[in-house]
Amino acid sequence: MGRITFYEDRNFGGRSYDCSSDCSDLSSYLSHCYSCRVHSGCFMLYDRPNYMGNQYFVKRGEYPDCMSMGMSDWFRSCLYHYIALTICRSYRMRIYERENFGGQMMKMMDGSLPLMTDDCDSFMDRYRWSNCMSCHAMDGHWLMYEQPHYRGRMRYFWPGEYRSFDGMKFMSMRRIMDSWY
Repeated sequence: MGRITFYEDRNFGGRSYDCSSDCSDLSSYLSHCYSCRVHSGCFMLYDRPNYMGNQYFVKRGEYPDCMSMGMSDWFRSCLYHYIALTICRSYRMRIYERENFGGQMMKMMDGSLPLMTDDCDSFMDRYRWSNCMSCHAMDGHWLMYEQPHYRGRMRYFWPGEYRSFDGMKFMSMRRIMDSWY
C-alpha cells in the first residue's frame, strides 16, 4: 500500500493531508497543494481534478515545490500506482517516429525484432530522431517525457498499442523499475 502526504505550501508548509489511495479532487482536503512527500509506493499526480491534465509520476522521496517538477499549477488529483504489485522483469517496446506506427522504428535489436529494452535520455542523441509519436509497449511499464534527459511533461505507458499521443511528442523515455518502490 502506498502513502503520500500533500502540503498546502511549498517546502512542506501549511496544512497537510495524508493519502493512501486514489483522490479525484485534493481541493476537498486542502485549499491548494504545492509540495508532497511520498512515504511508500508510487503515485501519478495530475494538475487537474478527476485525473485529467498533465501527469507527474512520483516515487518514494520529497517534492518540495511542484513548480520545479514542471507543473504550471498545483497538484489537483492523484492515483496510487498499482504496478507495485505487478512489477515486470521484462521491458520491451517499439517506438516510431510518426503517428500510427509510421516513419522509422527503433533500431535496437533483441533477437530479430527491433525493440527498445532500456532507458533513453535523448532520442536525438542516440537515434537522430527529433521525437517519438507512437509506440507499442509489449512488456513493462514506461514513462515518456517531452524533453531530453527525462524532463518536461510526461506520460505513463503500460502494455498496449499507442497509435497517437494526442499531439504530444516525446524525446526521452525510461522504464519504471521495481527498485523505485
